[in-house]
Order: sequence, then C-alpha cells, then structure tokens
Amino acid sequence: QEQLVESGGGLVQPGGSLRLSCLAPGSISDLANMGWYRQGTGDQREAVATMKYGGSTAYSDSVKGRFTISTDSAKNTIDLQMNSLKPEDTAIYYCNVRKIGDVYAIWGQGIQVTVSS
Repeated sequence: QEQLVESGGGLVQPGGSLRLSCLAPGSISDLANMGWYRQGTGDQREAVATMKYGGSTAYSDSVKGRFTISTDSAKNTIDLQMNSLKPEDTAIYYCNVRKIGDVYAIWGQGIQVTVSS
C-alpha cells in the first residue's frame, strides 16, 4: 500500500515559519487532488490547504494569508509554507493525495508541528 512521506515539522516560536514537504507517489501531474490537513489534540482533522489538478487552491479561514500550498514537479513534492505561525497552529499535519482515476486517497503518517515559546 502506498504511503506518503512528510518532512519539515518541528518546534517553532510564535511568529516563526516552517515548510512542510510531502513526497508524492509518482509524478505530480498524475494527481487529481492534493492537500494538507491537520489534527490538534482533541480536535477533528480539518483541511488546511488543498490544490486541484490545474492548480486551483483553497485555504481554511484560519490560515488564509499565512500558509501557501505549492508543488515542485522536479522533486515530486507537495509543499506547505507556513508563516506567522500561532500556538493554535500546533497539530499533527497530514499530507493527502488522490491520483487521477483512483477512488481512494492516500494519507501520510503525519508530522508534528508545535508552535510555542
């Protein structure tokens, strides 16, 4: 079973930045949908930033203007640039992709992001 590999998480102070990367299972051009989700302690998993084939993006209101989702075709990664981080951004972040023609999506194992002074 395919699994995504996420990297780039860690501990950062409020106001700081982190960049998460997710290695896609093959070419970015084979993906219909891709995105980053997060789940804080005691919370439900929520979509943070998503991208569709063709490049259209969507962001949750809580991160709009601070987070940017992008892809790197040379590295086959889906990246999430997170700026102006707040303590409430603390969560486990998950990468999610769905290949063109597939019904089910693939999840990563999750990576911890902690925003604290």
